[in-house]
Amino acid sequence: NMVTDALDAVQLLSEVLVFVLGVGFLAIIVMFVVDRTQTASAVRRNYPVIGRFRTLFEHLGEYFRQYFFAMDREEMPFNRAQRQWVYRAAAGADSTVAFGSTRDLRAVGTYIFVNCPYPVLERDVAPTSLVTVGPYSRKPYETDALFNVSAMSYGAISKPAVLALSQGSARAGNWMNTGEGGLSPYHLEGGADIVFQIGTAKYGVRNEDGSFNDDKLRDVARHDQVKMIEIKLSQGAKPGHGGMLPASKITPEIAEARGIPMGVDCVSPAAHPAFNTPIEMMQFIAQLRDLSDGKPVGFKLCIGHRREFMCMVKAMLETGVVPDFIVVDGTEGGTGAAPVEFANHVGMPLVEGLAFVHNTLRGAGLRDRIKIGAAGKIVSAFDVARILALGADWCNAARGFMFAIGCIQAQACHTNHCPVGVATQDPMRSWALDVGDKSERVARYHKNTLKALGEMTGAAGLRHPGEFMPQHMMLRLGNQKMAEASDAFGYLPEGFLLKNTEDTDVMADYRKRWHRADAASFASPGF
Repeated sequence: NMVTDALDAVQLLSEVLVFVLGVGFLAIIVMFVVDRTQTASAVRRNYPVIGRFRTLFEHLGEYFRQYFFAMDREEMPFNRAQRQWVYRAAAGADSTVAFGSTRDLRAVGTYIFVNCPYPVLERDVAPTSLVTVGPYSRKPYETDALFNVSAMSYGAISKPAVLALSQGSARAGNWMNTGEGGLSPYHLEGGADIVFQIGTAKYGVRNEDGSFNDDKLRDVARHDQVKMIEIKLSQGAKPGHGGMLPASKITPEIAEARGIPMGVDCVSPAAHPAFNTPIEMMQFIAQLRDLSDGKPVGFKLCIGHRREFMCMVKAMLETGVVPDFIVVDGTEGGTGAAPVEFANHVGMPLVEGLAFVHNTLRGAGLRDRIKIGAAGKIVSAFDVARILALGADWCNAARGFMFAIGCIQAQACHTNHCPVGVATQDPMRSWALDVGDKSERVARYHKNTLKALGEMTGAAGLRHPGEFMPQHMMLRLGNQKMAEASDAFGYLPEGFLLKNTEDTDVMADYRKRWHRADAASFASPGF
């Protein structure tokens, strides 16, 4: 009986194998016929069946390169060295390296911080600097949070991701920005301080026709956790283009919260219908300040035409309405979905945009009243120190904190197929993101970044990061040529745009644009 059973099993197995091979052979024949008769792909038409592997390898190539072929500092947008720094900081692991740096210190554009022969001891360094946002508002916000979670909407990222970031931020003492998708219960649940962002579509504070709803803004501002209101004019990854949430990521909960239909891509308008001129923009800021009972109000933008930002500054002077903060986003900023042309070719990089905003406000005599935040590919203590030196009061990061909660740079944010549950609304994928564990990683990443920032501060001979200036950095200009960063991004004199002074070439360039700027219109004067 045992022998018979064994023979029967072998026969059954052989029959199954023959069936599988037959089906496979039939499938190959079908694909051969399809490939030879289709007209969309010349490769598949000339090389039926095997030509399909080209598409497969092309799709998988970016993932294989990340692990097997790319050097530590070759990848974009973030290389392996940058990601490893975040992973180690979030895990609380040793971040030291052996045998020297793998960074090419000879490359043009490389920044080097200068050390001091008499560094300040670690015990005497304060890793943060106290900042008061909106000192002239009824409810100013005092914070020492130099490194915060940048705008990421619930919708762009998952519910567990929002919870992990909120809980981790509450533990660390930094704030998080809601993104333009509105204030969700998950932002509030973790207990973090919140910056509520109003995008062009006004999700969360809109009427059914998309217009602004005063009462909904009042309701949002009544939450004690909501500390500031931010108007998003533009974002680095796609300046001049509205926000995008693919239909595949819209759940009934998200559709209800935003007031949008299911099954259709959610694309925000490119501009705010609420205002069309610089003066109207200042009036909208004043309106938000009143509706929020005096909480600080500011705006975020990626610099494009520099004259147009000067139009806003002139409107501030003319109306007396001055925003409490401005967040400068660089074109190297990231997002879940952006048209490739915008991501690659539109907008000003962060360093140049930040330096311009900082010096324009100095020239107009407004820098002391307006705080400046900065965002755009900021993940490490070095990034924070560099941006503080160039004039920012604080830094925001999105992708750095995404790495802290498990992002592996799969670059599938817009597909709803994020393999680690960060940028997806698929419950079968997001369940893998453990909120408790990831919130601890957020807090550790923040803590270790500030620890490293404190060490750099002391090495430069300073007592807190707010003392960083451009002269604390050297910039590689070419072979055997370096200059102080202050030569390229120096601070211009206070009030020079309002006075008749003897100008340097840089000041004259600012003054030329200033004369062409108009508080009443963003339109070019045509000369």
